[in-house]
Amino acid sequence: MKITQSTLQKMYVNKEKISALTCYDASFATLLENVGIDILLVGDSLGNVLQGADTTLSVTLKDAIYHTRCVANGSSKALIMVDMPFGTFQITPENAFKNAAQLMAAGAEIVKIEGGRIMAKTVEFLSQRGIPVCSHIGLMPQSVHQLGGYTVQGKTVRQAKQLLEDAVLLEEAGASMLLMELIPSLLAKKITERLSIPTIGIGAGINCSAQILVLYDMLGISTNKEKRFIKNFMIGANSIQNAVKNYIDEVKAGEFPGPEHEF
Repeated sequence: MKITQSTLQKMYVNKEKISALTCYDASFATLLENVGIDILLVGDSLGNVLQGADTTLSVTLKDAIYHTRCVANGSSKALIMVDMPFGTFQITPENAFKNAAQLMAAGAEIVKIEGGRIMAKTVEFLSQRGIPVCSHIGLMPQSVHQLGGYTVQGKTVRQAKQLLEDAVLLEEAGASMLLMELIPSLLAKKITERLSIPTIGIGAGINCSAQILVLYDMLGISTNKEKRFIKNFMIGANSIQNAVKNYIDEVKAGEFPGPEHEF
């Protein structure tokens, strides 16, 4: 059965955990969804794991379109989410729509946009014109230089208050989902309980509606092994399929992430 936004919203209402992984090609798209993944994210993390860059900033719209087509060609079940690359959505809502439309034409079913309240008008503009949006708050890799590195966000009372307010504003603007990266688990829990849309966590604790990892991280073949929120699911597995199945099973059972993966 094809997973849609309606499917995910029903899962959210029924408190069924949602599983997600990044994906960049047709072969892995088929493998991941055949094992049971719910969401495939064509992440701008491809700049790190495929292109070898230190940040995601070098990923272009052309790159994102190419990899979206690849994933779409290998997928018939999972929902395909695509990161809008740096510089493709920050100028004006109209410019963001033009670029998002190209991603949708390539096979995206929802686009992901980094940014809090400053992106609310863009989220509203896109969602009102038929382009579903997953907003992204907390640690935002495209803002790594402004944030001063890949550090946990929302640790102070002021930061936590702003993230909660941003989350509410983004939902009101029309966001279909909200991804939270590298924030304290208690804050992620509070935000999840406040919203009526699914939340996706990466380094945000167990209480999010969904969990996501970079595929290469959970297979133990990236350079991010030292990051606290990552678990190598190839340990104890005899195949990639079994590793992914173990990841999905642990997410669905509420076993991953564990306390050792939280902030």
